[in-house]
Amino acid sequence: MIIFPDISPEIFTISIGEFEFALRWYAMAYIVGIVLAWQISVAAVRRPQLWPSGAAPLAPEKIEDLVSWLVLGIILGGRLGYALFYQPAYYLDNPFQVLRIWDGGMSFHGGLIGVILAAYLYFRKWNVPILSGSDMIAMGVPVGLLLGRIANFINAELWGRPTDVPWAVAFPGWAAQNCGQPVGELCGRHPSQLYEAGLEGLVLGLILLVMVFWRRALKRPGRVTGVFFLGYGAARCFVEMFRQPDAQFQTPTNPLGYAVQMGEFGITMGQIMSLPMIALGLYLILASSRKV
Repeated sequence: MIIFPDISPEIFTISIGEFEFALRWYAMAYIVGIVLAWQISVAAVRRPQLWPSGAAPLAPEKIEDLVSWLVLGIILGGRLGYALFYQPAYYLDNPFQVLRIWDGGMSFHGGLIGVILAAYLYFRKWNVPILSGSDMIAMGVPVGLLLGRIANFINAELWGRPTDVPWAVAFPGWAAQNCGQPVGELCGRHPSQLYEAGLEGLVLGLILLVMVFWRRALKRPGRVTGVFFLGYGAARCFVEMFRQPDAQFQTPTNPLGYAVQMGEFGITMGQIMSLPMIALGLYLILASSRKV
């Protein structure tokens, strides 16, 4: 197995009196991912020939304003989604803990809902075609997913289930090393963060960029969004088979942490949240195929 490298979750720390400011890899992943997604969208809208009727849905200078709305949707949706989907009992008892974003805990699906709501309100305000606007956003999302999952790996969090594959990683910490192995032996786990980075980020991102800039998929409003939903949902459902389940769902009779268990089988919370994405993605792809 591979011994986890000694990487600090903090890029650097600045101390000013009794206060400390730390820039973490996860925060940097968000910042860089948003900036790169922003630039991908700008590159697309500067090429009007890519869009229906030769007209981009939004002027390049308007995208900065849109990004501000989306960032707010990501933060609020991601945090509230984590509280509601994964630890509702705890946050109902401690509602003010929801505000402690710096303690960690963000849900991709919650952030997605927040982005959808923020984008919808913005598009309605500026009369932006909904499907073309969503395609403009979807094409840049995978780069953020790629960087975010790499940051999860650096933070040694969201690791996978125990395994003996040659690329298993021995993550640090009692929780990661507590997998029932003989005393004195290390516990190797699937680096599921990197599986997600590769599938949801790199592979899906390349597919969308090829569709946008080489295959002119934006001419069919909703197609890029549909492929993103389908691709992410399928990738997440697959990786959930290797990812360590959320601790709050694990019990002696449900060691794999299924959110819905049916005998020896079941589905995880991540899969439950991803199945509607697959269905919506298929619908958008089929609907875009019927458009002239």
